[in-house]
Amino acid sequence: MTDEPRAWIGRTSEAEDIATASAVERLAALLDYERPPWSEGVVPPLGHWLYFLPAVRQSALAIDGHTRPGEFLPPTRLPRRMWAGGRIEFRHPIPIGAAIQRRSTLSDVRLKQGASGELMFVTVHHEIRVGARLALIEEQDLVFCERLTAARPLPSRAAADEPAIGAEPPVISRRAVALGPVELFRFSALTFNGHRIHYDRDYACREEGYPGLVVHGPYIALLLADQFLRSAAGASIARLNYRARSPLFERERFELCVQGGATRARLWALGPKGEQAMQAEIEPQGART
Repeated sequence: MTDEPRAWIGRTSEAEDIATASAVERLAALLDYERPPWSEGVVPPLGHWLYFLPAVRQSALAIDGHTRPGEFLPPTRLPRRMWAGGRIEFRHPIPIGAAIQRRSTLSDVRLKQGASGELMFVTVHHEIRVGARLALIEEQDLVFCERLTAARPLPSRAAADEPAIGAEPPVISRRAVALGPVELFRFSALTFNGHRIHYDRDYACREEGYPGLVVHGPYIALLLADQFLRSAAGASIARLNYRARSPLFERERFELCVQGGATRARLWALGPKGEQAMQAEIEPQGART
């Protein structure tokens, strides 16, 4: 692999959409809410993922269901794509029904050699505006890597200790979740995500070497943010940072944990063997003085 993908740094893409109420209603249905704990009349935290959906022609998709690299993302021969994490700053609410604009910039490409082979890390910077007002800033981290083989297995899923509590606030909220094929399919449909590892078990196991359908990284991040809102009545989110640590699979029982304080909350998804599948940190609105 050469450094040629780094020549794509600085590429931009722009999109427009309407923040429809119907998309938010479908999200509430997926989360099984009759009355969700969100502020009325505005898009809930991470609800912006329901908009700017890719209207890519079927013939432009790769075998895995994603848009082929080489359009906005740099070209690569690495076949597996994963959502590694991200950072989001919520500046202003997005009113339901508002016209919204997104400008995306390919801000970084890093090439590495890891224990599992070659890796390409890509960071995409998004800015979403409502008219002239900047509503949201987001950075998404993607990683492209080699296909799983016997010589290149999944990362170790040995149990990992929960974050040390020490003198910090105790865990204030904990909820067990297990997501089956229906939930994964509905999230894929809600976000128009064609990646076959989330709904095509034969492809996920035979072609990509997974033991079953893979839970979407953004779905786990959304569940963690939702657990924070369930546990902190009336709170809203100013900043969210999250990082995927290990994958979760269909029907696996995992726990959503919130450790809270007045100025910052730590969250994690605890996998079936005690491993941290995702770590996150939330700064509530008004927490800074």
